[in-house]
Amino acid sequence: MTGAEVPTITHPRDRLLLATEHATGTRADLGEARLTDPGALTEALQQSLGARAIVVGTLDRRVVFIENTDRDGWTVADLSGAPHDSRDWPTWTESALALDRPSSWISSARITTAGIYRLTRPRVLLAALYHPEHFPLPRFPLGISDLARAARATLLGHVELIDMQLGAGLRDIIERIVTGRPDIVGISATFGQHGLMTSVLDEITAQEGGPLVVVGGSLTARNERLLLDRYPDLLVARGPGEATIADVLAHWHGDLDRDQVRGIGYRGAARGEGTLAVGRARRTATVANRTQHDIWPELDLLPRTFGYRGVAQLETSRGCTNYCSFCPRGHKGTWSGAAPESLGWVLDAFAEVFDEHPDVSRTLYLVDEEFIGRDESAVPRALAVADLLHSRGFGWETSCRVDQVARLDRDRAWHVERGQMWRGLVERGLRRCLFGVESGVTSILDRFNKETSGEQNALAVRTLSALGVPTRFTYITFDHLMNAEELRSTYAFQGRTDLILRPLPHLSVAEIIDGVHNEAFVAEHATGQPFYEAISYMLVSMECLIGAAYTRAVDAAGLAGAPDPSMGRVEAQYLDWRIGVLSHRAQLWVDRNFALDYTLKSLEKLADGDRRHAIRDTRAILKRAGYSLLGGMLSLLDRTAPDTAHRAGLDEACAQFADTLMIRLRARIDDAVTALARDLPPADAGILLAEHAHWANTDAWRLINAADPCGT
Repeated sequence: MTGAEVPTITHPRDRLLLATEHATGTRADLGEARLTDPGALTEALQQSLGARAIVVGTLDRRVVFIENTDRDGWTVADLSGAPHDSRDWPTWTESALALDRPSSWISSARITTAGIYRLTRPRVLLAALYHPEHFPLPRFPLGISDLARAARATLLGHVELIDMQLGAGLRDIIERIVTGRPDIVGISATFGQHGLMTSVLDEITAQEGGPLVVVGGSLTARNERLLLDRYPDLLVARGPGEATIADVLAHWHGDLDRDQVRGIGYRGAARGEGTLAVGRARRTATVANRTQHDIWPELDLLPRTFGYRGVAQLETSRGCTNYCSFCPRGHKGTWSGAAPESLGWVLDAFAEVFDEHPDVSRTLYLVDEEFIGRDESAVPRALAVADLLHSRGFGWETSCRVDQVARLDRDRAWHVERGQMWRGLVERGLRRCLFGVESGVTSILDRFNKETSGEQNALAVRTLSALGVPTRFTYITFDHLMNAEELRSTYAFQGRTDLILRPLPHLSVAEIIDGVHNEAFVAEHATGQPFYEAISYMLVSMECLIGAAYTRAVDAAGLAGAPDPSMGRVEAQYLDWRIGVLSHRAQLWVDRNFALDYTLKSLEKLADGDRRHAIRDTRAILKRAGYSLLGGMLSLLDRTAPDTAHRAGLDEACAQFADTLMIRLRARIDDAVTALARDLPPADAGILLAEHAHWANTDAWRLINAADPCGT
């Protein structure tokens, strides 16, 4: 924009229209195209203007290139309104792009042919896999959305996303790859999706001159060796993935050799050294969370997620503060939190999409493993994040460890400060927090390396409930190394009625901190609600994940079996075969009820107020039935000596007991679902009734391998 003053414009869409006028003399008709979807925006611009247009960059700094129609060169506009010279331009642009007014957000420019090529290639397709029959309602696909942002930050190429949650089937993904011929395909796979992933990979690798393929996610990190043996040209992302995908784009352009791509495993020789026989997998340095300053997503798929009755997810930190023995930490990393001040624009972008869907509960689900963190700034940081969420009108849910509430090695002042923090978080919109209790039995917690105790967990539950913090808990009921006495203690802890207290807003935090240690105080304020009703999923069994310390202990005990690539785990026997029988029957119970329970849980996320409580009450029916199953099977175990060979007899007795319970459960659930459906919006009622009909018409007991190994 030579010599002219640039008018003050506050909205990105208006800046874009001014840029189209500057380039072509007319304002484009953008239709329904959104800033959140650069592909649709590019198409709308080109159709309306009849000129070449390229939309690149991240959501907060979208930059649009439009070819001028009445003169040479291009118009380049940063839709954020920030001047071009405030951008950290990639090195490749130095010789490819010349801006006339770098100090302005809009400028005429000259771009080389090589520069245009880099702006438009490679074509990248990021795909998320999914089993809709197990998980009927979607969640915003955070994994591929984070990767899209990292890829777009390079200003290289065009990134497209496809998610099986949102109406795309496996054949749709394969067809998109075959007909669209992307240069790079990224596939995100988690537990239970190995078969889906290999179906896609088999099709891709059968193509002549197919795309460069990189796979990532929690499952692929466990199955790296298996995948590379089957697909020698594959790249396996071993960490969070943002730095990896950015390097893969540079590698495609020849800027980096393969062994310079951060955080990957691969087979064979480095690029340019010829072909070697397939041998041991090679891996580059993994990407530490502490180097990840930007963990925010692109929002291409958020409107579509809401259209499919899904929920919004975000994370404000990565990694955990502990090393539980059952969790292979390699691909997750140590805890690192994003700076709260960088969160504002992300929440504003989410808020714009929520504003277009007023029927969707204005709730963000923060999928942080550990929301609080453990450094000196943990409390002020948590409150600052909560302030930002609350200021945008969001309710929110998250997860953290019990030691953010109660610690036996900290004094009263520390507990009062934490109690005040928790009350403050609730006042700032915290709807619920998930805590990975995992057990109430100290010997089991020691085996899990939770660095907590049964006493500590009990104090934490009492404190949170008295402070009025809405909670849910994960609990691993069965583990391969447990003994019968530990299982009895587990059953007793899950049934305790002295843990969940009434909210006590009239008491000070200090009074509550003192009171939870006093049994008279506890007896006075206990609700009588059994603890198991607060457990997110009942009857969870330990997963022996590949690479976990717990799995190594199982192997050392001679109990480990064959690997199960679908779940990234190792099959294993139980030290006490009777507990193994109970675990098997419990898993059959979980899997038979899982889709219905997951549907209720997802509908609960969409609801507010009384409707939300009604859905939770319906889920409580399933929890009570699960606890009854555990108690009945434990009685059968106690009547079976461990040194006898009565496996078939115990299994059959457990099966008969489960059948009897299921008959009773059906009657209770039928009545509850019928009543609940009358109170739900028609779309939600239809989803629930369809899933209930499928559940009610199922007689078979079968394993589906759908549950999250940590029960979350």
